[in-house]
Amino acid sequence: MTQNNASESPAEKSQDTPMETVRFIVLWLVVIFGVRSFIVEPFNIPSGSMIPTLQVGDFVAVTKYSYGYSRFSMPFSPHLFDGRIFFSTPHRGDVAVFRFTKDTSVDYIKRIVGLPGDHIQVRAGELYINGEKVPRRSLGVYSAYDENRTKLQGMRYLETLPGSNGRQPVQHQILKLTDDGQQNDTPEYVVPDDSFFAMGDDRDDSADSRFQGDDPEDLGYVPMQNLVGRAQFIFLSYDARHPIWQFWQWPMEIRWSRLFSLVR
Repeated sequence: MTQNNASESPAEKSQDTPMETVRFIVLWLVVIFGVRSFIVEPFNIPSGSMIPTLQVGDFVAVTKYSYGYSRFSMPFSPHLFDGRIFFSTPHRGDVAVFRFTKDTSVDYIKRIVGLPGDHIQVRAGELYINGEKVPRRSLGVYSAYDENRTKLQGMRYLETLPGSNGRQPVQHQILKLTDDGQQNDTPEYVVPDDSFFAMGDDRDDSADSRFQGDDPEDLGYVPMQNLVGRAQFIFLSYDARHPIWQFWQWPMEIRWSRLFSLVR
């Protein structure tokens, strides 16, 4: 009596393993590409321009769908279409990631303080929007370190930006180091259509929309098309005070209190 063995031998099963592995890797690459392109992407904070809201070494989750999509929403910025699709206007006070106006391969993160038609000016170190001084309340002396490990010490304020599109006013913290310099006494800017005016929360150490010249670091007005997404929360924060090879210092370098805190 013969036995009909319909099962595969171990050797026959192992022949499919490499192909299944390739399929699994490709599937995960597609998923990661899709998530980073359309849902959420992680960004590292490399500079101190957003202190005290964001510290050097913070890693933030940025939602890509918040303002719709442009080619800058995609990895490598393929020129598949112009403008934005599913566009949603940003709100005054949003902390947004966008492409630098003079080099769109570079990501910037700043706070949106002016929308199309807004009149923006800084007088004696204080921000004015549409002729009204933006309220702020002192929170006392504050110090932090920038990307060069230079200590920044000044006054921390709670600033209240006027709401936009029917939203409530937005409260957030800023750092003021001085009231001197061109960044603290500016002309009145009128934000053009399809653009916004961005500023860093470290008001005296930020190359932002107050600088409108031809210098390579001058930001100027930012086209809406350059928007990448909105910063939502900090998922990791790392203070790299020690060389990376000192692995035993890694747990102490994590700023545990900042993990999963909202970006306000």
